[in-house]
Amino acid sequence: MGVAENAVIENIKTRRSVREFTDEDVNNEDIKAIIDAGIHAPSAFNSQPWFFVVVKNREMMTRISDHCKPRLLAKLEEATGETIEEFKKYLSMEEFDIFYNAPVLIIILGNNAAITADYDCSLCAENMMLAAHSMGIGSCWIGSACFVQESAELLEELGITPDYRVIAPIVFGYESKVTEEPPKKEPPIVWVD
Repeated sequence: MGVAENAVIENIKTRRSVREFTDEDVNNEDIKAIIDAGIHAPSAFNSQPWFFVVVKNREMMTRISDHCKPRLLAKLEEATGETIEEFKKYLSMEEFDIFYNAPVLIIILGNNAAITADYDCSLCAENMMLAAHSMGIGSCWIGSACFVQESAELLEELGITPDYRVIAPIVFGYESKVTEEPPKKEPPIVWVD
């Protein structure tokens, strides 16, 4: 295995979901570079169905968070488990921010006309998170922010038209403390020789 291959694999293995950020801004050139890495992801039929909304406005991020929290809490009402119960407590707290006070949110949207937009935009998202990690920028996919799709007012303010749907809301920023690697489970593998 070559040096470049080792660097790619190392980048993949050391990326973590970051939930504690410093106040340091992510500059627009770095954001553009992250998005550029994203659009180099494969897409079915080369459809490239993505559309990006970059949110750096803290007030807007708070409004999105406040809109999404009660909807996620309602969805989790029947769910149980130690981790879920703890998350429910956070969601019930007025001051809890689903974006973990990150300085930037990038919402990746998929064109509704593209039949594989969910997959294509997920590949784009992973490229973006790996690129950010290689630049020393942390990230976290915030699936609960997809509830923003239920607010016509917020969608309009974000410039999101009805022909697109929210697929991957991701926050980016500089991590304030090193995130430990979660334990990895051995996956089932079937070999067919």
